Amino acid sequence: MTDTPPPAYTGPQRVFSGMQPTGGLHLGNYLGALVKFVRLQDQYPSIYCVVDLHAITADADPKSLAANSREVAAAFFAAGVDPKKSIVFIQSAVRAHTELAWIFNCVARMGWLERMTQFKDKAGKHAERSSVGLFDYPVLQAADILAYKATHVPVGEDQKQHLELSRDIAQKFNNDFDAPGFFPLPEPLIQGPGARIMSLRDGTKKMSKSDPSDMTRINLTDDADTILSKFKKATTDPLPLPESIEGLEGRAEVANLVGIYAALAEISQEAVLAEFGGKGFGVFKPALADVAVAKLAPIAAEQRRLMGDLATLDAMLRDGAERANAIAEPVMEEVRRVVGFWR
Repeated sequence: MTDTPPPAYTGPQRVFSGMQPTGGLHLGNYLGALVKFVRLQDQYPSIYCVVDLHAITADADPKSLAANSREVAAAFFAAGVDPKKSIVFIQSAVRAHTELAWIFNCVARMGWLERMTQFKDKAGKHAERSSVGLFDYPVLQAADILAYKATHVPVGEDQKQHLELSRDIAQKFNNDFDAPGFFPLPEPLIQGPGARIMSLRDGTKKMSKSDPSDMTRINLTDDADTILSKFKKATTDPLPLPESIEGLEGRAEVANLVGIYAALAEISQEAVLAEFGGKGFGVFKPALADVAVAKLAPIAAEQRRLMGDLATLDAMLRDGAERANAIAEPVMEEVRRVVGFWR
C-alpha cells in the first residue's frame, strides 16, 4: 500500500504581491519589485496591494500613513502597472485580510513563527518589547496571499522563508479541516539579476529607506543632478571596470553598479562589461546616471501628476478594492463554511 498525495489545488492561477507604505520609494523598490509587477501582469491575473496593516507593526505615523499609501500606489501606476490589467488597492480596504489572518493564527504553530529570522533581525535585542503584530505579521502575509488563493508570489531571498510559512499554513488548513486542495500552496517567482539592489556606499547592504544617509540610495523622485551626484560619489575602487563577470568577484560595490546599469538598460551584465570593461568610473558613472534618468524621470513625473490629482487616484484605488473584495469575499464564505462558523 502506498501513500497517495492529497489532491492538488485546481483553481485559477493568480499572482499576489504587496509593498509597505514606508514613503519615499527608491531604485531598489523599482528594480526589485515594480519592474517585476509590470512584467507579471502580462503573464498572470495579478493583484498588487499597499500593505498598510503591515506598516503599523512598526509604529507608523497615523498622520502620514494614508499619504504614504497613496504615494506607493501612485508609484505602482507610474511604473506601468495597468489598473485595467491588474488589481491595485490598499490592504485595509479589504476586510478579508484581517479575518483570515485570525483564522490562520489558530492554524499556525508558535514554533513556526519563532523560527522566522526577519523578526529576530527587526526586533534585535528588544524582542520582548516588540508588538505582537511584528511577531505575527508573517501570518498576515499568508492571509494576504491566500485570501485570493494566489498561486504565485514574486519574492526576494529575504522573503522565501515567509512564503514557506504560507505554504505550511495552507497545507495544515487543508488537512485540519478535511478540505484537500482548498488552498493552493503558493509558488515563489524568484526574481532575476538586478532584483537585489545594494547601497551606493556599502555593497554588502541592501539599498534601504531606513539608512540615515540619503546618499546611499537613488530615490524615485530624485532629479537628474541629484542622481548624477549620487552615482559620482558612490563607493568604488581605483581599478577600472573588469572585462568579464569573474572580475566582479570581491568587488561588491562595482558589481552593484554594473547590475544596476544592466537592469535599467535591460541588458546583460556581460553586455555592460563588453562596453565599459577596461574603462574608468569617470566614464561609467555619468553613463549610468544617464540611463537612470532616462528610465526614472517619466515615472517621477507621472507619480507627481497622480499625487496632484487625489480624486482620480482614490477612485482608482476604490475600484481596485472593490475588485479585490469581489475575489476575496467568496473565498471567505467558503472558509467560514469549512471552519464551521455560524452562518
